[in-house]
Amino acid sequence: MTLEEVMGKLEEMGSEQTKNTFLRHGAKEPFFGVKVGDMKKLVKDVKKDQDVARALYATGNSDAMYLAGLTVNPKTATKEMLQEWARDAYWYMIAEYTVAWIAAESPYAMELAREWIQSPDEQIATCGWSTYANFLAITPNDQLDLEEISVLLRQIEDGIHEERNRVRYNMNAFVIAVGCYVPPLFAEAVRVAEKIGKVHVNVGQTACKVPLATEYIDKVEQMGRVGKKKTTCIC
Repeated sequence: MTLEEVMGKLEEMGSEQTKNTFLRHGAKEPFFGVKVGDMKKLVKDVKKDQDVARALYATGNSDAMYLAGLTVNPKTATKEMLQEWARDAYWYMIAEYTVAWIAAESPYAMELAREWIQSPDEQIATCGWSTYANFLAITPNDQLDLEEISVLLRQIEDGIHEERNRVRYNMNAFVIAVGCYVPPLFAEAVRVAEKIGKVHVNVGQTACKVPLATEYIDKVEQMGRVGKKKTTCIC
């Protein structure tokens, strides 16, 4: 499929109802309002042409950018491409999912996560925390820097409630990821989750809720799934 053909398919799949939902979440024109489930029908064909997959992100169309994240091969992503993607991710769905997923499975996951977490730009910082959390979900524990993760947990414990809006959300998600995927730091994650308690995030005119880290981790523990890694974080 050519880029024009993919864009035409996305336009056909769009709906005003979905578009209005995304607008409430922070999306901006131009985009069509395509449900992710419908978009996935295009993944198999788009993956066959990585030039098209990458070109989708460059359109600036939110639907196309998200589809790029489902179809680009993260192992072939360059650091420069990922940095450009992070700069162009203008709302959280693209920064925290699309870019973070590809970055987490790329050869530059930790390098970029560390760089982005320190960014004064809220969207890039959230991308950094999400990248690191996703990396934890797919990476064997013997390949993780447990001391660094402990330091980040203490940073969250000390400052999450004073952080920027979406950074708070993703710091909370990081605590959850540690508790769910890194058994050596399970007790530390639970302690931090109890200390930070409820995290308040302005989610605008949406029904979204911020998960309570203690409850989320406890639920995963009760299911006996602590430490069960994912094969991919891209969905």
